[in-house]
Amino acid sequence: MKARRRSLVWQVAIGAALLSALPGCSLLPKEEEALKPPLVKPVKENFEVFEAKKSSIAKQISGVGTFASDKMQYLYYAESGGRLAEMLVQMNSEVHKGDVVAVLEKGEIEGKIRQQEIVLEKTKVALELAKDEQRGNALAIRMKVLDVQKEEVQLEMLKQQLAKTKLVSDVDGIVTYLDPIKQGDPIVAYRALITVSDPKSIKLVYETATPNDLTGVEVGMEATVKFKSNSYKGKVAQIPATAPQSDVKAIQDKNAKSIVVVVEGLPPEAEIGSNGDLTIVTEKRDDVLVIPKLGLRSYMGRDYVQVLEGEIRKEIDVEKGIVSSTEVEIRKGLKEGQKVILNN
Repeated sequence: MKARRRSLVWQVAIGAALLSALPGCSLLPKEEEALKPPLVKPVKENFEVFEAKKSSIAKQISGVGTFASDKMQYLYYAESGGRLAEMLVQMNSEVHKGDVVAVLEKGEIEGKIRQQEIVLEKTKVALELAKDEQRGNALAIRMKVLDVQKEEVQLEMLKQQLAKTKLVSDVDGIVTYLDPIKQGDPIVAYRALITVSDPKSIKLVYETATPNDLTGVEVGMEATVKFKSNSYKGKVAQIPATAPQSDVKAIQDKNAKSIVVVVEGLPPEAEIGSNGDLTIVTEKRDDVLVIPKLGLRSYMGRDYVQVLEGEIRKEIDVEKGIVSSTEVEIRKGLKEGQKVILNN
């Protein structure tokens, strides 16, 4: 028993000695060395560039205009107070000079006219009797004559009052505008209720959102009008500054943001209400330095571009000229051939 115990102790001692003799060995796990970061190659920036070059540039106004008559009559009542009884026309109705297009409620006016006609007739009879009964009495007869004249004036005033209930057209044409007034609504003096237009004399009317959209347009400028795939020459005949004065606010507002173009050689198919594509070049320059509009940058009133020189990006202050919808003229700061950065 003792011999076996000594042998076991001896074996343990020999094993411990052998373990301690092994180089670099340990009962504890060895700590792993930290990995070095991989070498990352910097990503090269990609720029979309445009080489500045000389070209032509034009600033223009483009949009869709509507053909309208340049001979129009705006029909309205000169006095407030009445109420609409009936509108006698509809949109696109044909109207002739002298036609009644609307009437107001007449009230008792027709009855008053009939009564006045009777009064006038009685004064005329009294005049005739005075002539027979008072021959030679000039003053008595003169009084009866004045009575007749008084009642005639009163009758005429009532007839004029009746006439004012009727809205009458002074021209031939077609109805191109109707106010949405309804039966029984009160009438407002000088508010246009109906527009009658001459279909034989039409021009192209182009209306914008604000007057600023028409900056640069002048009377006499050439225009191009496209109608049903064909192009026609035109000329600006009216701008907001030359529009005729009107007491109607709706017309004032329209004229303040509209131009009128006379178009040559229009076909019969060009009718009131038809549309035409309008283009007016307001400014043009040739042989100037031009870049895409995307290349111009602005900040706090400063205009500048970014150019690429080798692999270096630089900023250059510039002075811009004409600005179109897609391009911009550069007057100072940039040289022909420089590469302008469009993105980033």
